[in-house]
Amino acid sequence: MISGKFAITLHILTLLSKHPEEYLSSEFISASLNMNPVLVRKEIANLKRNNIVESKEGKNGGTRLLRNASDVTLNDVFKMTFDNVTLGYSKNRPNQNCPVGKQINEKLGNLYEDMNLKISKQLKDISLLNFADTF
Repeated sequence: MISGKFAITLHILTLLSKHPEEYLSSEFISASLNMNPVLVRKEIANLKRNNIVESKEGKNGGTRLLRNASDVTLNDVFKMTFDNVTLGYSKNRPNQNCPVGKQINEKLGNLYEDMNLKISKQLKDISLLNFADTF
């Protein structure tokens, strides 16, 4: 399902790309997002697992980009936040005796697969640097 994870992650990365040599605190980042620092740290943990950022603890600690913003595509961000986009399926098992019911989930699956391919194709051409430069 669609969630705000992509937007949150891209917000964090864009902010970090604007301060490439600095370690930004989760409090600083969360103030930009206007959300709880605990939730920001959760997203940062995902970015660390994907080797996009590094963090250090302590008085001058925080998080910064590990990779150059020009080397990170928005498709990379998409893949870190979603296995794939889906608009969902019916909670009820469709009637298998109905010509629509017996095929609806398969047809939706094909539609969602096509959507994901198109999203990935478009996002591959946009680097984090390209996106950040629009601010």
